[in-house]
Amino acid sequence: MDPLEDPEGLDDKAGAQRRALAEHARFVDANLKRNYTANFIHGVLGMTGFRLIYAPTIIPAYLLLLTGSTAAVGLGAALLQLGATISPIASGSRIEHRSHILPYAIRVGSLMRLMILGLSLTGYFLTGNVLLIATFACFLLLGFFTGAQRVAFQMLMSKLIPIRKRGRLQGYRNFAGGLIAAVLAWVAGNYLIADEWLGNGYATTFLFAFLLTSAGLVVLKTMIREPAAPISRPQMPIMQRIRQFPELLEDRDFAWFLGVQCFSTMARVGAPFWTIYAGTQLGLDGALIGGLSFVFLGSDTMSNVLWGPLGDRFGFKIIYVLALCSSVCGVALLILGSTAVPIYAAFVLLGVGGSGWMLASTTMVLEFGEPQDTPMRLAFVTTLEGAIAASGPVLAGVLVALSGFVPLFVIVLAAQVAALALLVVKVREPRHRAPLF
Repeated sequence: MDPLEDPEGLDDKAGAQRRALAEHARFVDANLKRNYTANFIHGVLGMTGFRLIYAPTIIPAYLLLLTGSTAAVGLGAALLQLGATISPIASGSRIEHRSHILPYAIRVGSLMRLMILGLSLTGYFLTGNVLLIATFACFLLLGFFTGAQRVAFQMLMSKLIPIRKRGRLQGYRNFAGGLIAAVLAWVAGNYLIADEWLGNGYATTFLFAFLLTSAGLVVLKTMIREPAAPISRPQMPIMQRIRQFPELLEDRDFAWFLGVQCFSTMARVGAPFWTIYAGTQLGLDGALIGGLSFVFLGSDTMSNVLWGPLGDRFGFKIIYVLALCSSVCGVALLILGSTAVPIYAAFVLLGVGGSGWMLASTTMVLEFGEPQDTPMRLAFVTTLEGAIAASGPVLAGVLVALSGFVPLFVIVLAAQVAALALLVVKVREPRHRAPLF
């Protein structure tokens, strides 16, 4: 090409990008088996440990034990989300220009796991108000590093695993991890917590969570083979990048998807109170915590066998729709039920809905727009979710304290229906409107 005909070298630049993309695809295919296995093992261990923390059973019961207050339960959940609101944009800004993301992901993942260890150690060695303050501090920092890790690990997933295989990987990973977590949660409730293992059953449960998630991180660090990014954005100051966020909303489907996420996140603020409500009806003890954890995580686990392959074949919008339908039925049954059978059935439906929501919402966001914008799209979504989830539990806790559980659950139900309607009417399946990458 004559330089006078192409003074800016656009053809050369486009050719270089095509070659970089082709080389990236070859590297991904050559290392797919190894990276798939590493992600699976890491995910199984991570999902097992983290579900002992984030399932809507153990943590709420722990906070209620420490404080006797539903408002404190809401505050704990809010602090987890507040931390997750602060960090995603900074995390996205730190990785979008990087050729390799794994070192950063390992660092933030390690700090996240140290906060889980902190929950355990404070439970063993502290008492009274000092214990409560330290626990809340660990929640805040755990949320902070969770938000940073989510962006980094999802971006790493998009680099290593082709879109056609992500659903099965996450579904099978969640199935195996959830199955183990369901059994461990039952054991934790019926034995570790009920018998106060090592003097504090909750602290011992957190210690197990730390060991499992740390083992998963070691697997990821030692096994992953990460390719260089074929296309990346130049590094820029974080405030300058934030000012570019409105450009992401030019994709109308993504903009409406954000609305869906807002309503569905608003609905999830009720999750910390499901177990507390069940306890008011059936008596809150270790056996109930273990039983509800088992059915919630078990149903969550079993449904992933369906969700993953179905999403790979048809796209993840249909998974999101079905998940919201299951959650609507679960909350409705929780409102109407007052005995063991409907309450346990509600937790089954909520587990099915929760797993589908998690899989669909995190996978769909990877499929909107250009690959180089993925870190900031993830950061945008995570920050928006976190802002809602940080304020919601506190308000929910106050509402429960003043008016009981039913008004909260009615609001949750309305938010779920709004999310469902918006998703069905306004958001197109991203896989069917743009080329795969």
